[in-house]
Amino acid sequence: MYKNIEKKKPLKLKEQVAYQEGQVVSKTLVQNELVSVTIFSFDKDEEISTHASGGDAMVTVLEGKGRFTVGGEVFILTEGETLIMPKDIPHAVYGKEQFKMLLTVSF
Repeated sequence: MYKNIEKKKPLKLKEQVAYQEGQVVSKTLVQNELVSVTIFSFDKDEEISTHASGGDAMVTVLEGKGRFTVGGEVFILTEGETLIMPKDIPHAVYGKEQFKMLLTVSF
């Protein structure tokens, strides 16, 4: 079920994905028919454009600051803050500065 990380070893999630200039980088930790767990790093001014998900998407900012637009409403989240983006509601993510987030989608 889990992949791309060591088991039975303490780790810091934000250290599991590095920043890359001009890019959004992702690392999938879990992927099945019920749940998807992915860590992302966003370089400043990088984004994932507007899209909708087939499941409820919960994001937690691990480092930095990101802008989340959900159904036209804008939220600025910083380290430690979490937001739920409901299923089938268009949303987008933008790096106001370099930031990292954990995304959990439940289907």
